[in-house]
Amino acid sequence: MSDPSRSDTDPSSDTSVPRFAQLRVLWSFVRPHRRKLALGLLLALAGSALELANPMVIKLVLDTVSDGGGLRGPITLLLVLFLSGTVFGLWHWVLLGTVAEKVVLDARTSLVHRYFRAALIPLSRRSSGELVTRATSDTVLLREAASSSVISLVNGGVLLVGTLVMMGVLDLFLLAVTFVGVLVVTLLFLTLMPSLAKAQERAQNSLGLMGGVLDGALRAIRTVKVSRAEERLGDQILEHAQESARHGVRSVRRQAVAWTVAFSGVQLAIIAILGVGALRVASGAIEVSTLVAFLLYAFTLMGPVTELSQSVTTLQSGIAAARRIREVEALPLEPSSGGPDTSVPSATGESGPGSGRGDTLLELRGVTARYAPGAESALEQVDLVVPRRGHTAIVGPSGAGKTTVFSLLLRFLEPEEGLLLMDGTPYRELTPGQVRGRFAYVEQDAPVVPGTIRENLLFSRPEATEEEVRRILGQVRLTEKVDALEEGLDTPLDATSLSGGQRQRIALARALLRSPDVLLLDEATSQVDAITEAAITESVRDQAGRAAVVTIAHRLSTVIHADTIVLMEDGRVRARGTHRELMARDNLYRELVAALHIAESGDRAPGADGRDGRTEQDRVTSVT
Repeated sequence: MSDPSRSDTDPSSDTSVPRFAQLRVLWSFVRPHRRKLALGLLLALAGSALELANPMVIKLVLDTVSDGGGLRGPITLLLVLFLSGTVFGLWHWVLLGTVAEKVVLDARTSLVHRYFRAALIPLSRRSSGELVTRATSDTVLLREAASSSVISLVNGGVLLVGTLVMMGVLDLFLLAVTFVGVLVVTLLFLTLMPSLAKAQERAQNSLGLMGGVLDGALRAIRTVKVSRAEERLGDQILEHAQESARHGVRSVRRQAVAWTVAFSGVQLAIIAILGVGALRVASGAIEVSTLVAFLLYAFTLMGPVTELSQSVTTLQSGIAAARRIREVEALPLEPSSGGPDTSVPSATGESGPGSGRGDTLLELRGVTARYAPGAESALEQVDLVVPRRGHTAIVGPSGAGKTTVFSLLLRFLEPEEGLLLMDGTPYRELTPGQVRGRFAYVEQDAPVVPGTIRENLLFSRPEATEEEVRRILGQVRLTEKVDALEEGLDTPLDATSLSGGQRQRIALARALLRSPDVLLLDEATSQVDAITEAAITESVRDQAGRAAVVTIAHRLSTVIHADTIVLMEDGRVRARGTHRELMARDNLYRELVAALHIAESGDRAPGADGRDGRTEQDRVTSVT
């Protein structure tokens, strides 16, 4: 579980950042739409001008009635103001709504692109739930702040000043009474804003943490239920929800106080205006029409005060959301921004299998790697050669560095020292797309992508034919299962449509369909039965006959007949050779084999049935 106190130390809640710098972060989202926002501001100001004109026209109507004049002109003017205000208001509303949606779309587009192009290790340090929250709820908070709140802030300020100016035109004494009330309200309101902003930021941070923990819990829901940990884990998740609610309540309280102060101040100012104005009318200092117009302006003050208070509140939330979004967008990208070119130039100027000189396809020379600066090295001075064809198995105890080798080969991790080469070309001269274009990878937990079985199979090679798909399904023994489904290949692939072992075979089929130069298998037979394992092993052998296969082995029965077995320990290559050679000379390898109850009889020649001679017990034994 994440530490709930993180919400207090999260960079996104650092209120020590200068306000100008925070506004600059928000402006970075607004800048692409500045012309439309400028037009929206002009429309808002035009609407404010019309609003300011209304009380004066009403005064004109009253004076005209008092003098016995005709009302056609003043009434016509009022109708023109009304229609103009309606048109400007509708145009302003549609324009700002459109800009707001585009701001959200731009932010989400930027986040999605960053997520999929970010370096894997820094990205994986953040929970998927938190990343989803940034792209969903945070962008919604950004929406109003980056569009209407900025304009409302300017327009509200202009309308407030304009209203006070028009009041001054009518009567300076009454303006002084109004100004005192507005000044007191403004000072109290500004005093409450910093604590309101801090509470809102912390509430949103806690919400992001809750999303991260909840996402992980739902992914492991079967384990949660079997462990009878529903209530315990639910309480842990709800701690973040309760923390968010506590900060949310603080925000609501401060917001309620701020708005009550604003409205109460304006109401008290109106009462004062009415009392003082009545005395001035009685003394003959001003006309009744002047007092009525002044009171209308006083009521108009409610509009800009409300607009300013809402804008400041929305702006605070939007600034916090903008900082959180930019913080995630600051995740480092992969080493190269090159496109997904799948060709790797070789010494002969060609590409594809067998195009390089010699039999070596991949090579690690003196590679040292660690997952964070100052952390313990995951690999230390590793030398490894992967031939262009054949099966290379990597074995060793937990923490030996097996997965780190795969991360380096796939360029998820960059070496601290040493050199990686493909076809003799250093990795640093290739883009990640060029490197990964030569690989297919089956992860240990064999994740599937959202969509149907067909979409999963075609994920890495969309142009594959129906015949090729059927052939690969036959190799992994899934043809009958898929044909038995009501929708066949178009069946949505979820947790209920296929078993864990069948999903693992889908992942393997997807990799085999790609016909890669290098097939990486992180124990691809850990969840299958012995008969299916035999079929998969045969497919892997066929693949090894025409390309490179590299296997991380937690189940040694799948690699006993590998061409080369690399034994790793504590981030180093301890030994390499065939199963027979390692059994003869390495104690650690013998201990691994003994722990898995695999006898040396697994090394005997294939039987008459053409299979490898292992017993069924040998085939199904796995790491405990």
